[in-house]
Amino acid sequence: MVGSSHEALHRIFQKDPALLTRALQRVLHVPFPEPHEIAALNVDLTEIEPVERRVDTLLRAETDEGTYLLVVESQGKVDDRKRGSWPYYLSYLYEKYRCEPVLIVITQNSGTARWAAQPIRLGFPGWHSLTVRPLVLGPDNVPVITDERQAEQDVPLAVLSAMTHGRGPQAAPILESLATALKTIDPDSAAVFVQFVDSCLADPQAKQMWRDLMTAIQYFWRHPLAEQVREEGREQGLEEGREQGRAQAKAEMVLRVLEWRGIPVPEHVAERVSACEDADRLELWAQRAVRATYAEDLFTEE
Repeated sequence: MVGSSHEALHRIFQKDPALLTRALQRVLHVPFPEPHEIAALNVDLTEIEPVERRVDTLLRAETDEGTYLLVVESQGKVDDRKRGSWPYYLSYLYEKYRCEPVLIVITQNSGTARWAAQPIRLGFPGWHSLTVRPLVLGPDNVPVITDERQAEQDVPLAVLSAMTHGRGPQAAPILESLATALKTIDPDSAAVFVQFVDSCLADPQAKQMWRDLMTAIQYFWRHPLAEQVREEGREQGLEEGREQGRAQAKAEMVLRVLEWRGIPVPEHVAERVSACEDADRLELWAQRAVRATYAEDLFTEE
């Protein structure tokens, strides 16, 4: 289970390695050759000496122009120790594999992105023995995907967008479009992406909205995170039984989705939703809440 945004930010490329080369081409406009095979490699770069060094994610990309090693580092904040470790990683990997290494840094912070993009120059000023120029993916260049069709065309990229931008006023349309797009891929992959996004959402309101959206489309309930949510619900007094408690939780979720989308909820709508104990009907209302213009749109054709 992914335990932090640091893990999720680089492990998404292990789940979909081709996303990394697409990001290089489309986001950073780097003319990276189209790979015909990508494989994950051992991230342990420890030598015989008792000094442990590990990259976050390491991929080998086979292209018509040669073999490249894609070194992915998830960076949460500025860390000047990387001036030594990143050049070490690249030199060691080239010596070990005799393939050209490419360093990609991914971050959720604009300041960290600007710091990471600065070249690392080692040696005499004006005559550097080694220069490292990281490629950086961050909130300033990863696209903000709020259109459902665009999200469906490249679900992993939409996941990366949510992981990078899932805070503030733009969180709602990003998460809503991704929630819709997840229904177009296989459930197992969707469940993994759900976990990645959940781990990266630092804004409590955005995280709760994401969990409510996932409940509405049934992915979240078969995910390990769902047990935590169900336990929280039990602590809040949902002890009337599994079915009744689940119906009440879904009813609350329907109303929260409308509230977070800024849609006024009249008292008669809130009462009708809260009184409903039909899980299937509540699921339908939850799906309509994601797209509704008015609260009454929940009851269309009923």
